[in-house]
Amino acid sequence: MKPDGIFLSNGPGDPEPLEYAIRNVQCLLGKKPVFGICLGHQILGLALGGKTYKLKFGHHGGNHPVLNVERKQVEITAQNHGFAVDPDSLNLNDVKITHVNLNDNTVEGVEHRSIPAFSVQYHPEASPGPHDSYYLFKRFFELMKESSRR
Repeated sequence: MKPDGIFLSNGPGDPEPLEYAIRNVQCLLGKKPVFGICLGHQILGLALGGKTYKLKFGHHGGNHPVLNVERKQVEITAQNHGFAVDPDSLNLNDVKITHVNLNDNTVEGVEHRSIPAFSVQYHPEASPGPHDSYYLFKRFFELMKESSRR
């Protein structure tokens, strides 16, 4: 298989027991662009050396406001998860926090500073904004095009 990119999809549960997925993502980083959502975001966070923790109540349903730090724009998101990436566990020399939940300040997005890998905690495919998150898919497509030219 020679994919243009690696998409880490959503899924249920605690990400830390998924050691096989975390190791596989670590092996793939830098080889092809990586984009993760929800559980995929948590797995990428773990693959980048971070840790996760269980949220007291979790984030469920629509209309969760998330700040895109770079754009300084609020996105309306759909969410369904019970775990979050611990910001204090990330090496901020390698990883930047791109999105923050405005309800509880949890990490909602990360990006590696030197390799094409990024993720968001929410469900951009659900289109709750309805167009707030389209740029994420466009960015992933652009990274795959760039990667295929090398």
